[in-house]
Amino acid sequence: MDLSRLTTEQRNPDTLNLDQMNSLEIVTAINREDAKIAAAIEPCLPTIAGLVDRIVAAFQLGGRLIYVGAGTSGRLGVLDASECPPTYNAAPDQVIGLIAGGDWALRHAVEGAEDDEALGVHDVQAIGLNGRDVLVGIAASGRTPYTLGAMRHARAVGATVGCIVNTPDSAMARLADYPIVVLTGPEVVTGSTRMKAGTAQKMVLNMLSTAAMVRSGKVYSNLMVDVQASNAKLVQRAINIVREVTAASEEEARAALERYGSAKLAIFALLSGIRDADAAAAVLAAHGGRLRDALTFAKSSRLC
Repeated sequence: MDLSRLTTEQRNPDTLNLDQMNSLEIVTAINREDAKIAAAIEPCLPTIAGLVDRIVAAFQLGGRLIYVGAGTSGRLGVLDASECPPTYNAAPDQVIGLIAGGDWALRHAVEGAEDDEALGVHDVQAIGLNGRDVLVGIAASGRTPYTLGAMRHARAVGATVGCIVNTPDSAMARLADYPIVVLTGPEVVTGSTRMKAGTAQKMVLNMLSTAAMVRSGKVYSNLMVDVQASNAKLVQRAINIVREVTAASEEEARAALERYGSAKLAIFALLSGIRDADAAAAVLAAHGGRLRDALTFAKSSRLC
């Protein structure tokens, strides 16, 4: 293994005197490097969009989005997956994050796990990876054996395979149907890929899950109408969303949310005039949960 060939392991010429900088100079240097990340992602947007299309198609067939990685990359995948159910009311197993070493590795270093290709195969087999799924491997180096094992098994069972890497001409990129190669260059601290590489990975993960959920009808305008109102803050957010779309009063929106159980269904019932919860839910379901389509249908059918 020759790490010196990886761009993320090379020394950054702009931070060679990092240990001589004061605090303001250090954070300025970090900020200056971070500012380059969005530009590095821009050439990847067509590939990212293509992968989003495959994820949406997979969801329509009952497939799943599965992130696989080790260390920082694995933690970022688990984070993105864990935020989909509360934000978009996604099923708990619709977006899954796997990290080398399991949940223990979220808080602790698990030595050797990332070097075990067979473990990557085992972990995706354990969740029943199949041809309807989309698997996205994540690794700054593009060479992590654990992740490569999972990707190879995904190809073997006919799943769509993508990757997010930060090194050119990597084994993972060559293996992927949708290789997202974000060239973030040398880190502020040499080899500390939790910094620019990790930030780039988080940004791409945000794009993948957000765009897929928007395309799947989880958003109306730019409002998260499928939000799970599971705490006081989210209850108020759901009320505010209902009010924003319907112009209902605070009391009306709260009552509708309590009656219908979700912001989306409450909005549809209030705007369509279909006050029976089961009937309103059936119309929404017939339009794939897409609120705009269901409202258009209700209006054209003179249901509202």
